[in-house]
Amino acid sequence: MARKQKDYLTALLADEIDNHEADATGGEPEGASAPRADRARRNSLLGRESALARVASGEVRQVTQIALDPARVRPWAGNARSYNHLNEENCRELIDAIIAEGGQKVPAIVRRVDGDPTFEFEVIAGTRRHWSISWLRQNSYPDMKFLAQIADLDDEAAFRLADIENRARKDVSDLERARNYAAALKTHYGNHQSRMAERLKLSQSWLSKMIKVATIPDTIVAAFASPADVQLKPAYPLAMALSDPKRIRSIQSAARDLAAKQADLREAGKPPLSAQDVIKALLAADQRATKGREIVLNGAHDRPAVSLQGTSRQGITLRLHAGHGLSDDELLAKVKLLLETLAADGGGLQR
Repeated sequence: MARKQKDYLTALLADEIDNHEADATGGEPEGASAPRADRARRNSLLGRESALARVASGEVRQVTQIALDPARVRPWAGNARSYNHLNEENCRELIDAIIAEGGQKVPAIVRRVDGDPTFEFEVIAGTRRHWSISWLRQNSYPDMKFLAQIADLDDEAAFRLADIENRARKDVSDLERARNYAAALKTHYGNHQSRMAERLKLSQSWLSKMIKVATIPDTIVAAFASPADVQLKPAYPLAMALSDPKRIRSIQSAARDLAAKQADLREAGKPPLSAQDVIKALLAADQRATKGREIVLNGAHDRPAVSLQGTSRQGITLRLHAGHGLSDDELLAKVKLLLETLAADGGGLQR
């Protein structure tokens, strides 16, 4: 039995014994002739059976914490954080903290891996800690260990756990989270946004915007100085503009020009174009094409749910499609998103 588990059960058994004695006697037993060791022996079997029963029933949960070689641990593909974008610069603060504290103090969460001869575990929460320990082992700290707790989680539970941790991390970009949500929507929630929003405790409107931003392709993202510049609120109108077939080519052409300009600025050592300037330039591409455009928001399984048919001084004409596979609440959330898009574009009902 591992030492940590043994110590844990020993302490648990001690509590059980003391509690049993207190219940039976109302305090210390009468008579000085009954030493504590004798009492412990009399109650040890009862205490052990009671403790193990509590563990087996799930009333008490054991947490297994171990020190691992990070080379035997892989990042989980379902996490929003991009492992390939981690480097010494953006992990420097964590690296310095680990060195100053003489090792990793906050354990990561891992789960066991089956059928992979290279890895024993994968990181569910704690990707930066894993990267930092791996870097330290290659840079003057070869004995540094990766501290982790082993959890038994299915993919959906692992996704929710990783998402909770990533929400508190400023270095996980909106685009990374959006794409992670889009993948999870299909993989874990059968393309039902209401079910996903309920499980993650998010508003359907906010989640729909994230899913839409996830559709912005890499060719457009390349126009920004960094993928981290693609933030939810300013990027959502861009994602909606890309839904318009009449505007895609113009925006793609503008994105290529902006990407080339960003490269020239980097090479010259000059500041890049700001995210605000990039989005403004992309949305301005061939604005003449916005007249009479049709915006379509899809429902389940990429089938049309609600579309814009036209706008005029008298109002806005929408079409609600049959067979969209959404609940009434989900459909209303789509309508709200479409109206918000028009308002951001200057074409809402309040103009």
